[in-house]
Amino acid sequence: MRFPAINPAANKSVRTQVFWRSRYVPGLAVMGAIASYFLLTGHLAHTLGALPYLLLAACPLMHLFMHHGHGGHGSMPQAGKDIAAGASPPSQGTP
Repeated sequence: MRFPAINPAANKSVRTQVFWRSRYVPGLAVMGAIASYFLLTGHLAHTLGALPYLLLAACPLMHLFMHHGHGGHGSMPQAGKDIAAGASPPSQGTP
C-alpha cells in the first residue's frame, strides 16, 4: 500500500485560502470595524493628550534602534575614515 506524500506548506496554504473565503470573514470584519470605531471615539481624548509624550519618546527610541545600540558610530571601514578625514579615495585605474 502506498501513501501519498504530505506537503505541509501546501496544506497550510489551502487552509489559509479556505479561511479567507469562509462566511465568517465578513462578520469578523464588521465586528472589528465597530470595535475600532468605539475605541477611537471613546479614547480619542486620551490618545491626543498622550501624543506629545509619544513623540518625545520616539526620538530616543529611534536613535537607539536606528544606530543598533550606540556602538554603530565607530564601525566605519578604513577607506571611509580616510574619505571622512579629507583624503582623496584611491584610484581604480592606472596612475
